[in-house]
Amino acid sequence: MSKTILITGGAGFIGSWLADQLLAEGHRVRALDLLAPQVHGPEGARPPYLDDEVELLQGDVRDPEAVRKALDGVDGVYHLAASVGVGQSMYEVAGYTSINNLGTAVLLEALIERPVERLVVASSMSIYGEGMYADATGRRLSGRRRDRAQLQRGDWELRGDDGQPLVPVPTAEEKQPDLSSVYALSKYDQERLCLMIGEAYGIPTTAMRFFNVYGPRQALSNPYTGVLAIFAARLLNGNPPSIFEDGLQQRDFVNVRDVARACRLAYDTPAAAGAVVNVGSGHSYTILEIARRLGEATGHRIAPEVTGKYRVGDIRHCVADIGLAERLIGYRPQVGIEDGLAELVEWLGTATAVDRVVEASAELHRRGLTL
Repeated sequence: MSKTILITGGAGFIGSWLADQLLAEGHRVRALDLLAPQVHGPEGARPPYLDDEVELLQGDVRDPEAVRKALDGVDGVYHLAASVGVGQSMYEVAGYTSINNLGTAVLLEALIERPVERLVVASSMSIYGEGMYADATGRRLSGRRRDRAQLQRGDWELRGDDGQPLVPVPTAEEKQPDLSSVYALSKYDQERLCLMIGEAYGIPTTAMRFFNVYGPRQALSNPYTGVLAIFAARLLNGNPPSIFEDGLQQRDFVNVRDVARACRLAYDTPAAAGAVVNVGSGHSYTILEIARRLGEATGHRIAPEVTGKYRVGDIRHCVADIGLAERLIGYRPQVGIEDGLAELVEWLGTATAVDRVVEASAELHRRGLTL
């Protein structure tokens, strides 16, 4: 049955791919998007990749009137609107808190007055802080934050009580959050607010904890976006990707098509109401490996620059355990890293990227946020 679906942040990277999939299923899609200059450029124009069938309302999720207008006649909501970026969040504290926390509160107040059949909210793997680890005996334990003294020694790995390095293992939803950045705190707030209000007012709600999402349409000129987009901007401008620590930190890179599909599956699964679900690939890659793969795929074989520096708010390893997503909503990743990088590289041939990484890094350094 055809529905009318609102996507907050629907003109963005993930939102536009989700819109494509919903339209393909015969639904009507409305997007509420600020068209922020850092993401969409100073002109604030409708992005060319956004399907013409998407009804785009330019507005701020913090504006009650804009939100009420966007909700008029809709059956369900995907709440993706947020400011994104660990580093920037550590000095634009009010901005991140306002857009992410207050924006979610304004949306929820409107939903209290006009409930919908379903709410799916974008959360983030950043709320875990460090992922899960195993010690030499195989015992699983939550990773503890590395202290400043250890980082200043360039001793990057987490260690057990015996001083031996711990082995990273997949992180499941049961792990206790450890909020190490303003961005992580705001995403946890979005998640909990939506689940809390959803339960209180009978709006079935699911929180999706996205891991490192990549793919075409990511904002290449935003130096605080996903790491693959940042690396691409560097390479397209003839510059080496810049990597913190030793480059051996492990992450889970998941293609945006799989993320959009997971969101659809969650909406369509009644049993997912009230749940928190990881959305990743279930595979780990080092940052250095990903930088090298992207360089080879683009033909820009520029050796990455491993800085040996640490950025406040960063963690060492975190990879998704996607078992719950498989069991609960039937999610299985369909886009492997090779095919995903190939598609990304093909899109990069049509994209323009302004490399602002040096400027952003200098700002973090000036504020004492890199060591």
